[in-house]
Amino acid sequence: MIENQDIRPAQVIGPLGEPLTLDDLPSPQTKRWVVRRKAEVVAAVNGGLLSIDEVLERYSLSLEEFASWQRAVDRSGMQGLRVTRIQHYRDLYERQLKY
Repeated sequence: MIENQDIRPAQVIGPLGEPLTLDDLPSPQTKRWVVRRKAEVVAAVNGGLLSIDEVLERYSLSLEEFASWQRAVDRSGMQGLRVTRIQHYRDLYERQLKY
C-alpha cells in the first residue's frame, strides 16, 4: 500500500544550504533563468520535492534542457550553470576525462 502513496518531503536543502519548499521555487511563469533559479529547480528534483515530469510541465522545459542543468550541477556546481561559462566548464570536464 505504501508504494502507491506519493510521499514527498515538505522541504529540501536548497543550493545555498537554505530550506527550500514548493513556495520558494521559481514562478511557473519564469522566463529569465539565472543560476540560482536553475539550481533551486535541480535541488527540488534531487531532493524529491518535485518529479522531473512535474518540472518539465511546470516550467515548460525540455527534458534535454533540464538534464543539461543537472549535468552542469553534478560536474561543476552552481557555477556550471552560468551560460557564459558553459564552454569553459565543458572543456575542463573533457580534459579531466582524458587523464
